[in-house]
Amino acid sequence: MLGRAPVAFHPDLRAGRFIPPLSFGPRVVRMLGKLEPRPGPADPAVRVEQMQLSGPAGADPVQVRLIRPTQPESTRMPLVLWVHGGGLVSGSPVQDDLTSHTFARELHATVAAVRYRLAPEHPGPAAVEDAYAALHGLHERADELGLDTTRIAVAGASAGGGIAAALAQMAHDRGEVPIAFQLLVYPMLDDRTVIRRDHDTRGVRVWTPRSNRFGWTSYLGGPPGADHVPDYVVPARREDLTGLPPAWIGVGDLDLFHEEDLAYAERLRAAGVACQVHVVPGAFHGFDALFRRKPVSQAFLAAQVDALREAFTG
Repeated sequence: MLGRAPVAFHPDLRAGRFIPPLSFGPRVVRMLGKLEPRPGPADPAVRVEQMQLSGPAGADPVQVRLIRPTQPESTRMPLVLWVHGGGLVSGSPVQDDLTSHTFARELHATVAAVRYRLAPEHPGPAAVEDAYAALHGLHERADELGLDTTRIAVAGASAGGGIAAALAQMAHDRGEVPIAFQLLVYPMLDDRTVIRRDHDTRGVRVWTPRSNRFGWTSYLGGPPGADHVPDYVVPARREDLTGLPPAWIGVGDLDLFHEEDLAYAERLRAAGVACQVHVVPGAFHGFDALFRRKPVSQAFLAAQVDALREAFTG
């Protein structure tokens, strides 16, 4: 500890100093599994509906939560396939209603928030296969839903950001659905962060190293950091990133995923993939969800909207 500068929280996020270092484990996940988040408040600018699509081979149908503007600007809307967070072991599309509403309202887009299978009952790449099934199903029904298949983005936060990154890789390889953009919000990309011992974690909040070990162990079905992992399970393990869609990666510099996210961005750029990086000084994991009304959180969401708008209108 000697010689290291003190941790500096963003002025809007000073209360984060008092967040206790709680970690995810089986008991917490069981408790969260019984608590379905409440839907976001009614928004007259959007309408919400549920849709069921064919699931991956041998799996149940996939549920998506469609959020659409009540008065779209045109008959063909861009699509944002949104993947929720939860450490690969918990979560629900409903938890991100406010973000989905914002995207639908501000971008005049259809947002499809997918419900995917969770670990440890369903190890990877089950979540990615579910997300791909939703993406493929929506693409097949583009005419019916009024979707512009040249303007499809995959997006997600935390574990959802990692799944979205893997989904972009899967879609690229299968060549069935064109992805125009990937929006990765403090994405969970690399299981090898678990085995690192050189991290300064004094400012880490919300998603702790212990939580990270539990999440990755559950999703991998074994210890993180193994020599080999299945395709599309750990996005950062993919060797060739050539040809992937342009990306936006946003993360705070106190986030446990900060270094792995910047490393992935650099590898994308080295592979010729345009990647914009948005780093929030003094911000920890999930700061925007916990302190949604703070200016720094509102600016972070606005940056995501701007990135998507540029991708859709570029």
